[in-house]
Amino acid sequence: MTEALDESLDGIDAAFLDLDGTIYLGGSLVDGALEFLSRLEARGIRKYFLSNNSSKSVSQYLEKLHGLGVMASEDEVLLSTHDLLSWLSADGVTEAYLVGTEGMRGMLEDAGIGTRSETPQYVILGYDTEVTYEKLATASVHLHNGVPLVASHPDLVCPSPEGGLPDSGAYMALFEAATGVGPSHVCGKPNAGMILHKIEEFGLAAERCAMVGDRLYTDMEMAERAGVHGILVLSGEATLEDAGGAPQNPSLIVGSVADLCDG
Repeated sequence: MTEALDESLDGIDAAFLDLDGTIYLGGSLVDGALEFLSRLEARGIRKYFLSNNSSKSVSQYLEKLHGLGVMASEDEVLLSTHDLLSWLSADGVTEAYLVGTEGMRGMLEDAGIGTRSETPQYVILGYDTEVTYEKLATASVHLHNGVPLVASHPDLVCPSPEGGLPDSGAYMALFEAATGVGPSHVCGKPNAGMILHKIEEFGLAAERCAMVGDRLYTDMEMAERAGVHGILVLSGEATLEDAGGAPQNPSLIVGSVADLCDG
């Protein structure tokens, strides 16, 4: 980005907000998150909640957000599963084998994609917090038989207050170690389409939008690909040391969302 950006967020019309590690950590809000969201609303800045975490459906995310006191509507929640569904639809996929949660299964099946096929077109990998050895074994057999793998997102870990937990990227490494097969495509952040469709839908200028997140290789990488401001928060995965050695160049680095739009 060429224009300078500071904590006031002056000149920003829409903020795309990562969830885990940015708005909340596990089951608890990041300190100051509700006040930050109130400031966005008072300033008339559009907000969208983004997550690569495909373990929950939109309704499950809304339930969690509402339970934490965060007001959000269905069209304000953008998931890697949406990006995955768009990609599968473009490829004409109707039969798959899913390594993912029941929440993710519901979103896929509601879109007309079978998720327990014995002759799948793809093995679909999400962040499966309900994983079983049977799922891993069945998926591995399909991969050995030449069925390609598509993943909902590349995140290696899911942040938690106790430290990073194995995410989709870790499962990808497991499958590659066991079968020699890597994903033919990875959806979700950092694919720019995750946010560009909203920017285009509302006729916004990319340079007047910001992506706020805690990961360099997904959140900040997507910001650069989409041409929006990247705001790195240090409340989740990335550290200041990580940022210093990363190829991504955020417009702004702050401790947390509590530091933004204040004043």
